[in-house]
Amino acid sequence: MATTETRGYTATKDQLLKRLRRIEGQVRGIEGMVEDDRYCIDVLTQISAVQAALDKVALGLLDDHAQHCVLGASDDTKEERTQELMASVARLMRRG
Repeated sequence: MATTETRGYTATKDQLLKRLRRIEGQVRGIEGMVEDDRYCIDVLTQISAVQAALDKVALGLLDDHAQHCVLGASDDTKEERTQELMASVARLMRRG
């Protein structure tokens, strides 16, 4: 019998997927704006909104990971999980 590993976001997976689908719709909307030759600043404003939405998703995932995967890790994997978490934070902060 195969067991599936639970992830930090398992409890909120439906909410996470809903947010990602909303973001996907926003990106399609930006594509439509470009196709319609909309004003540059309007397109940039929507891009900024998508980036903010993705940042919110990322922060939620980081929190879930810290709570479930790092704090809940066994003593022999806690250090590795902490290093993974910090590397992810560093990658998110280097954006831009």
